[in-house]
Amino acid sequence: MTQKKKIAVGIDLGTTYSVVAYMNDSGRPETIPNAEGDLLTPSLVLLDGNEAIVGKEAAKAMSTDLANIAESPKRQVGHRVYDKVIDGRRYPPEAFQAWIIKKVFHDAKAKVGSFENAVVTVPAYFDEVRRKSTQDAGYIAGLNVIDIINEPTSAAVAYGFKQGFLDESGSAVKKTTLLVYDLGGGTFDVTVMEINGKNFTTLATDGDYKLGGRDWDERIVDFVAEDFIRAYGVDPREYQDSLGRLLRDSQDAKETLSTRDKTTIACNCADKSHKTTLTRSQFEELTIDLVERTAFTTRETIKACNKKWQDIDHILIVGGSTRMPMIRQMLLDESGQEPNTSVSPDEAVAQGAAIRAGILLAEKSKRALQPKIKNVNSHSLGVVAKDVETGEPRTVIIIPRNTPLPVVGKRTFKTHRDSQESILVQIVEGESAAPQHCSQVGSCSIWDIPENMPVGTPIEVSFGYQENGRLQITVQVGNHNPFKQEIQRPNSMTQEQLDSWRGYISADSQSN
Repeated sequence: MTQKKKIAVGIDLGTTYSVVAYMNDSGRPETIPNAEGDLLTPSLVLLDGNEAIVGKEAAKAMSTDLANIAESPKRQVGHRVYDKVIDGRRYPPEAFQAWIIKKVFHDAKAKVGSFENAVVTVPAYFDEVRRKSTQDAGYIAGLNVIDIINEPTSAAVAYGFKQGFLDESGSAVKKTTLLVYDLGGGTFDVTVMEINGKNFTTLATDGDYKLGGRDWDERIVDFVAEDFIRAYGVDPREYQDSLGRLLRDSQDAKETLSTRDKTTIACNCADKSHKTTLTRSQFEELTIDLVERTAFTTRETIKACNKKWQDIDHILIVGGSTRMPMIRQMLLDESGQEPNTSVSPDEAVAQGAAIRAGILLAEKSKRALQPKIKNVNSHSLGVVAKDVETGEPRTVIIIPRNTPLPVVGKRTFKTHRDSQESILVQIVEGESAAPQHCSQVGSCSIWDIPENMPVGTPIEVSFGYQENGRLQITVQVGNHNPFKQEIQRPNSMTQEQLDSWRGYISADSQSN
């Protein structure tokens, strides 16, 4: 009997839209349409009583039921709760992410057959806490997340396959330096990669997980709302249904201005109606600071890997927000070269994740396959220690940002009193010497340390940072056996809570 081929699936869990792709029978990545026949599924969740409605139908309800819709839950990942109360209840962001995954997971299975494993993408600038939360969302949805891959890296892999940088064996025809500019609906990443033979090596990455197309939409919302206030003295942003319609129409206006020089946005509120005209040049003036934020980050990322614009062979733009002419013009002005628009900005990330899933399945079955992917960490990772001179807490970096992964980093500290009974390791991410200005990853406590240890006994803290940006901690006191530690994350759910949410979401009567 012929063994059924395992399906390799990649999921781009986006802020605005989510996309699923798989490796087809020809060994090529292919995007899977959802139950509605669309390649993109809106990342929106409408809670209607005990029913969670995800995707297009939730998007339709923006103008009538905004109070019950979770928008952009990806921006809240890493927080304990989503910042919006829905029907009197607070939900963890992982729950909304899980509902979205469940929808696209279910639809994909109906199209290509059963599967349990998938590679899920995250912004390169996501820290360890947000990566853990994304993996937890997959677990809640009933999916086995076999890897987390950075979105720009994923797009670069798909681009290499599609644009002929790679030959049939998966090797680069020549050494290529690629800049990936990824501006999605809610997050921004920029990554410089080198493709050489079968090696995809990230040289540097940076970004902003709270910058994306939604911020451009909100500038239009404010522009129209202020025009409405001048006309009627009423602020439509204070009315949920009016705000929902205005958000939807502002997104449409942004898309229109990518192809036309002006558009008109209608606003209806408090039995009053008003039309506002917005030109492309006005829109660009309203958002010039947002464009400059991405330009600054892009320049800094190139500097971080000791490159200049002339060292960049290709500029790959992905994410739906890169369709705005102002973005392409900025990149042309900065680099002197036209950005490459030959691949779908919406599908490249999911397709690259599907290729990554294929690589993992091939490695598991000991078949040689295409590229080897090497990422870097986007944030410095360290611990909080006491400064011996000032007695003040400070950040001690163990793994600097843009270090190639996987990596093991070690630092040695000392006990500060005789017969010390416990050790607290506080883990932080960030570049500041002040721990309070860094992101708090979590902590681990060690109690079973040997008795009667003298002051000054060495404590070696070892961080094992995996390629997917997940962390393992080992602590060794003196010459005794090391302790492998589980991180206690203040904003993460316990296993019991994860199992509870998994049961709850599995049991719901979701209608898409």
